[in-house]
Amino acid sequence: MTLPSFRLDGRRALVTGASAGLGLHFAEVLAAAGAEVVLAARRIDKVQAEALRLCAAGARAHAVALDVTSAGSVKAAFADAESKAGGPIDILVNNAGISGDSFFLNLEEAEWDAVVDTNLKGPYLVAREMAQRLVAARQPGSIINIASILGLRVQAVLAPYCASKAGLIHLTKAMALELARFGIRVNAIAPGYVQTDINEGFFDTEPGKKMLARIPMRRLGEKQELSGPLLLLASDASAYMTGSVIEVDGGHLSSTL
Repeated sequence: MTLPSFRLDGRRALVTGASAGLGLHFAEVLAAAGAEVVLAARRIDKVQAEALRLCAAGARAHAVALDVTSAGSVKAAFADAESKAGGPIDILVNNAGISGDSFFLNLEEAEWDAVVDTNLKGPYLVAREMAQRLVAARQPGSIINIASILGLRVQAVLAPYCASKAGLIHLTKAMALELARFGIRVNAIAPGYVQTDINEGFFDTEPGKKMLARIPMRRLGEKQELSGPLLLLASDASAYMTGSVIEVDGGHLSSTL
């Protein structure tokens, strides 16, 4: 019996929102599996520093400036990435995202636009640019959208975030349907609550502790617990998967309302 390989040698990956947090972690995981990685974010100084750190550790890594809400920035970033990596990007991790924090009655149009443009328009623009380049080069590829369990359930004061992540899940399936004929697979990971620097303090509060109590595993997820699903979807181990959404949430979606 031949077991599937999760190695990514010879592959080129681009990760959006890669200056810190989950995006940086995803870039590190892909690099450790053998991929040449391009870290992309608005803060070019941050991704340049992280790319240099990865290279010093033996990885092949590059950095490009990218504003996912701008089609011009997306096109320029891919041209820069292909020039630095020496060929088309064939793994994309659409990770860039923001949350917002307003009660719906106080939700301003500017906040709605910022969240939806980053979380939904951004993945569309980035995935379209990658797919167009792959089709032109007649190469297959894998697109991994980072959704959320809040695209399947909802939480208060996060209306635009919930709406954008629900839209991203449906966009994943729509893209999968249309791009399958070109050998481009499109899947999503829907994380639950994962420990990051941003949310660290919240789960020490009473509301945070109550939320943890509703997770069947009674704890937050760790970044490394997303590594397996990421490598599955990026590699040929998932060659017959497209349009799938993998929930990584400690059973949170199965908990009672």
